[in-house]
Amino acid sequence: MLIAQLSDPHVTTGPLAAERATGLHRALGRVLALRPRPDCVVITGDLVDNGRPDEYVALREIVGRFPLPVHFAAGNHDDRESLLDTFGGTPYLGGGFSAHYHVDHPDGTLVVLDSLAPGGSGGRLGDEQLGWLDGVLAGRPDQPAVVCLHHPPVAVGIPAMDAIRLADADAFAAVVARHPHVVRVAAGHLHRPVTSTFAGTVLTTAPSTWVQVSLTTSDEPEVGLVAEPTAFLLHRVADGGCVTHTVQVSHAAGQTCWF
Repeated sequence: MLIAQLSDPHVTTGPLAAERATGLHRALGRVLALRPRPDCVVITGDLVDNGRPDEYVALREIVGRFPLPVHFAAGNHDDRESLLDTFGGTPYLGGGFSAHYHVDHPDGTLVVLDSLAPGGSGGRLGDEQLGWLDGVLAGRPDQPAVVCLHHPPVAVGIPAMDAIRLADADAFAAVVARHPHVVRVAAGHLHRPVTSTFAGTVLTTAPSTWVQVSLTTSDEPEVGLVAEPTAFLLHRVADGGCVTHTVQVSHAAGQTCWF
């Protein structure tokens, strides 16, 4: 199973819309040029910038003609109600009316979590969702599982971002550790590619399709945005494990496709 993980497009409308929309469209075109093509695309949060209904309409226009399955995770810049109003009941949310869901593929299980905690930039899953996750993972123990969410559950050494990571990371880790068939935890939020051990498996965070966060490891109150290359992650789930490739988009001469 091949999963392309894009993240943090921050789609918006108005004068600042073009660069973000182009970044997402270009990344999706790069996905289509891969051979073999991935089984699906997951966008791990901050789908839009302000959570406005018109931004989700703009997002729908960008992805609407894309020929591969696309699944969305909610981030702290998203609005759950507007997301569900626009995409509820569609394959973008697993066919249901919840921002956490799972999709059973023949060769693996894709689980998408909702770490959006209204009123702040940090994330939280909550006991109810963690109980649901435990049950979903227990349902297919013989198939590898990839668990996706927006907020990373570990500190990565960028203090400003570590302050707004997943708040209930220990409870999340306890669930994941009970299920050794979880071959990857995939997050966004950092606007940087980062790899870490986590709960007996591997955590990877995807870069943004728009702009990256500076590698600020000092105690600065804010981090900067830098025009580093945009990219996405390609997860190859096979033989009971997962291998992840970083696929450059904006600074590469890689083949792309229109859709």
